Amino acid sequence: MTTPSDLQFKSINYTGLGKGPRLIVTGAVHGNETCGTLAIRRVMEEIDSGKLVIANGSVTFVPITNPLAYRLEQRSGERNLNRNLFPNEEPQDFEDRIANWLCPLLAQHDVLLDLHSFNADSEPFVMVGPQDNDGPLQPFKHAAKERAMALRLGVRRFVDGWLATYGAGVQRRLSDASQLQTVLRYGVGTTEYMRSTGGYALTLECGQHRDPQAPEVGYRAIMNTLAHLGLIDAPDPAPVALDEIEALSMVVVHDKFDKADSFSRTWRSFDAVATGTEIGRRADGTPVLSELDGRILFPDVNAGPNQEWYYLTRANPAFASRD
Repeated sequence: MTTPSDLQFKSINYTGLGKGPRLIVTGAVHGNETCGTLAIRRVMEEIDSGKLVIANGSVTFVPITNPLAYRLEQRSGERNLNRNLFPNEEPQDFEDRIANWLCPLLAQHDVLLDLHSFNADSEPFVMVGPQDNDGPLQPFKHAAKERAMALRLGVRRFVDGWLATYGAGVQRRLSDASQLQTVLRYGVGTTEYMRSTGGYALTLECGQHRDPQAPEVGYRAIMNTLAHLGLIDAPDPAPVALDEIEALSMVVVHDKFDKADSFSRTWRSFDAVATGTEIGRRADGTPVLSELDGRILFPDVNAGPNQEWYYLTRANPAFASRD
């Protein structure tokens, strides 16, 4: 029987002789998403064998970020690690204890590449952060560097707007505005925390959980990142061609109001919707229609009342047009 006391946390660092950025690569933040673990181990084997050399800067690998969830072969141990990721002086669950180890580790680095996978059959995509801003929600100053790295991971689909859209949903459903900052913390995961420490970060969704190509996607992304940041002696990979980019912005989240609310069909992330498309029906039969032309994201048939049901995205041509 697995208990938290049986487990420990592990990170492995390789430091080159030359100056360079400090990269951290994480896998298995969710325990059933093992493509990152496999990709990281493959790169480490190449470094340990001498086939690959970290020449500049440093890279820290965390093959299994959540050892309890990984041991249980499920998404979470006691809760979702990738929400409300902050140090906690009085940890209440195993993920709080991970955060007390992981957050200081993230803060020691400049760049994060977090490797994930997903349930439905779909192509890999990258979650990117906000534009440079000094606003209260997610101030940021490395958008150009983050975008340059994203374009070199080896995938063509990019999604932004997570925390702002999540925050708007929180504001809408909260009756007590004083609770806003507390609830917004729930939207903070690895990349959001990394940006809060002054670094930049990307989440790469490598493919479906059991897709045999997902570890390859993760491996390619690590290698491209090492080359792009100059940590290994290799040419900077070419960015994805602008005419191949599909860039989307999350713009609205819709909540489930009643457990009997239901989707009108089986939706998968990135399915196209047009204005007026019926997404689902409320418990009283009222149709729920798309208010825009775009794509659905993260439809959750198992959502409970007053929880996020699905997100809508629209095309973001500015992402592909920026220099």
